Amino acid sequence: MLQRRRATIGVLALLTGMASLASAAGSAPAAKAAMPMASTAATDPSKVQPLKVGGLAPAVVVRNPDGTDRKFDPQSLRKPAVLIFYRGGWCPYCNAHLGALKAAEPQLLKLGYDLYFLSADRPAILYSSLKEPDIKYTLLSDARMNAARAFGVAFRLDDATYAQYKTYGIDLEVASGEKHHELPVPAVFIIGTDGRIRFVHWNADYKQRLAAEPLLAAAKAAL
Repeated sequence: MLQRRRATIGVLALLTGMASLASAAGSAPAAKAAMPMASTAATDPSKVQPLKVGGLAPAVVVRNPDGTDRKFDPQSLRKPAVLIFYRGGWCPYCNAHLGALKAAEPQLLKLGYDLYFLSADRPAILYSSLKEPDIKYTLLSDARMNAARAFGVAFRLDDATYAQYKTYGIDLEVASGEKHHELPVPAVFIIGTDGRIRFVHWNADYKQRLAAEPLLAAAKAAL
């Protein structure tokens, strides 16, 4: 069931984070853009370490549906951005989440946000793998896990879990085109035009997602 409240595991306090950010801004010069480091994925979803509110978002390279590279550079944003990491079109909870957020999309765009969905699926199946009809979001492939690792939400499935997924008809190597057996913990990041992270939500339990109402509230508060 989609969460209907903001105070959940993995939600970083937006107001506290923004207060810390304001304090830091008054005492130190702005930091340079953070480029993604060669980080490794966590061994368990509960052990991921997402980037925190107030920090600089990293620049990452993901892929468009046609397979071409697309650089996301937070230091060059013309609009604030909402980044939503999801596991893939094969995941029923991801399909339900994407469907539920359709109610928030027009309002987020009206507020001036760009909205990006980052999937662990390879580019060619970003849209065709979805079960939810009429999805017109900007879907981007993070099958190489560059973004998920840089934002601290990547984890690697152990061999037993990977084998179990295959018994359900889910082959992550086929879905991603990669052999790393990694997935992102479902997560939401709101990034300001200064490149700083304004809001973070994540949950190690992939069945729990941020609903449209608290997302909109966070987006308004972050402006």
